[in-house]
Amino acid sequence: MKRLNLKSVVWKEGDRYISQCLNVDVASFGKTKKEALANLDEALSLYFEDVSPETVQNVGRAEIVPVQVKYA
Repeated sequence: MKRLNLKSVVWKEGDRYISQCLNVDVASFGKTKKEALANLDEALSLYFEDVSPETVQNVGRAEIVPVQVKYA
């Protein structure tokens, strides 16, 4: 079985942790960081059952950058 090296982020939102893969549009959540990442791993496994690994976007060094937007 081949392996993919993917990048993900985790943050706390309310009483849950959100985990999101930066290479593909897949996210999950859990009560702890560990649970959120385990759930993301499962979601990614299911995702790649139907999608070719060649669709993975390369993500170099991810950086969190604050952005301000105007809204009405």
